[in-house]
Amino acid sequence: MKIVTFNIRYDTASDEKNAFHYRRDQIARKIKRESPDIICFQEVLPHVAAWLKENLKGYYVVGCGRSRRLKDEQTAIAFKAERMNLIALDTYWLSDTPQVPGSRYEEQSVCPRICTEAVFQDLEEDTVFRVVNVHLDHADSGVRGKEIRQVLAHIENEPSFPGVPVILAGDFYSEPDSEEIQEMHRQEQFEEVTGEIGATYHGFGMADPMKVDYIFIQKPYICTGVKAWTDCRDGVYLSDHYPLCAELSLETAVSSEKEEEES
Repeated sequence: MKIVTFNIRYDTASDEKNAFHYRRDQIARKIKRESPDIICFQEVLPHVAAWLKENLKGYYVVGCGRSRRLKDEQTAIAFKAERMNLIALDTYWLSDTPQVPGSRYEEQSVCPRICTEAVFQDLEEDTVFRVVNVHLDHADSGVRGKEIRQVLAHIENEPSFPGVPVILAGDFYSEPDSEEIQEMHRQEQFEEVTGEIGATYHGFGMADPMKVDYIFIQKPYICTGVKAWTDCRDGVYLSDHYPLCAELSLETAVSSEKEEEES
């Protein structure tokens, strides 16, 4: 199974040749070529969500905007319709009132932050798992720590399909040595599979590079490969972040294949 975290960058004319209008065909070609099973998008504006639904052939796209009226940016999840059966979907705000659209922590930036969770049945592997897509606050490390703890608590106390393995991905807006990422590393049930990947945010090649995008997984999934999508054509990138693509397998399946090879 291939899973991608992809901050697609909100659409703004100030990005000039890297505005979404000029990147979108390259994005569609890349996704078609790589054929990931699940994509966790961040910064998806409503018209970009409509474009994804129209142009990602063979995918469903789910999610809603983070504002009080469900407009503005989404943490949308796209998944292959033929392989993945969506059996549960949850959206909540990273705040003290998570079921109130547009809510946020008092010390947070003006931008509400949203989490999109989906439970899938993998029709090829006959397994059930949960995908959690986040985009944490950009203004304050302390707030990001609160947001991480809220997400982890929500996963732990989720009443529907408890105990299924979780894949947590997104833009954490936090570098590896930050307290909030160290908080994730203290969670023994999670393994970061993007640890060897370098910087992911590059500002279309014009900013100081930082690693802020991550994928964490739980057993029985194991990572058999991970890479950044660093495509750039004539100065036009896929986004101001490099999307990260992880290839995952079930631990039992890998063990069985190894046993067959040895025999």
